[in-house]
Amino acid sequence: MADCIHKKNLLLSIESSCDDSSIAITCVDDYKIVFSEKVSQESEHDKYGGVVPELASRLHLEALPKIFAKTERYFPYLCAVAVTTAPGLKVSLTQGVSMAKAISIGLDIPLIPINHLQGHIYSLFIQKETQFPICCLLVSGGHTKLMQVEKNSSKTIGETMDDSFGESYDKVAKMLGLSYPGGPIVEQYALSGDENRWTFPVPLRQSPQIMFSYSGLKNAVRIVINKEPNLDKQTKSDICASFQKTAVSHIIMKLKKHFRTNPPQNFAVVGGASANIYLQDELKKLLAKFDCANFQAPLMKYCGDNAEMIGRCAIEKQRKPL
Repeated sequence: MADCIHKKNLLLSIESSCDDSSIAITCVDDYKIVFSEKVSQESEHDKYGGVVPELASRLHLEALPKIFAKTERYFPYLCAVAVTTAPGLKVSLTQGVSMAKAISIGLDIPLIPINHLQGHIYSLFIQKETQFPICCLLVSGGHTKLMQVEKNSSKTIGETMDDSFGESYDKVAKMLGLSYPGGPIVEQYALSGDENRWTFPVPLRQSPQIMFSYSGLKNAVRIVINKEPNLDKQTKSDICASFQKTAVSHIIMKLKKHFRTNPPQNFAVVGGASANIYLQDELKKLLAKFDCANFQAPLMKYCGDNAEMIGRCAIEKQRKPL
């Protein structure tokens, strides 16, 4: 048993908002992770080109109890159970919430509901102290959002009007016949592609609003794919590179507009798509122009959905809600 464990100082957290079944146990005293396990469903959904909600729910029902069975030794030390309650796939969330309620009742410990997006913010602070205020870009398969986050509050500056940054990668991958999830495979293909072969329109270029949109870019890519007679690997790589350049340029353009009147002191990118190295590199270049040296991103293993971030958020919420 870890040295940090004392009577009733562990928090169990559950994440099942989409297609990852994840459970973690965190010490509330020092934020150390004493147990964590995640089961991915990516291979099961790959054959369908995206997440099938009913299948995701069934796989959660199989995986979560198996992971939970491995935590029995920690039961006497649990002080609370936290679970993602929104946003996400309703049928997937239900599996995690049902388990959390049963644990709460069975062990007579408090149940802490956690917003998935707030969890992603706390992925920055897994096993360490928080650092606020921070200007935060959240990019994932379901969300593209720019926020100003204070210690006890957050304000949305701008968000997507339609498709998200991560979703656009998934859809481009599907159109090209590539595997799911699309983010990593499109980024990989782009490495050997010519990003200047096609010039796609940057969304909302003329709009002064700090908003995001990817439906038009997605359609522009579809037109190119449908007209291209030879979709060999190099052509696919060039399409991926040209798409990625435009998708990221859109974010950089909007951030630049915001930074001109609100230069950031601390900036972070979180969410599943924050693992994109091309995006991170372009963000660093932009931040350097505004003399913002404090750039943060989660460890790669915490960019996607995970129970550790839910547990870290829950510990903070016990003290004072975000």
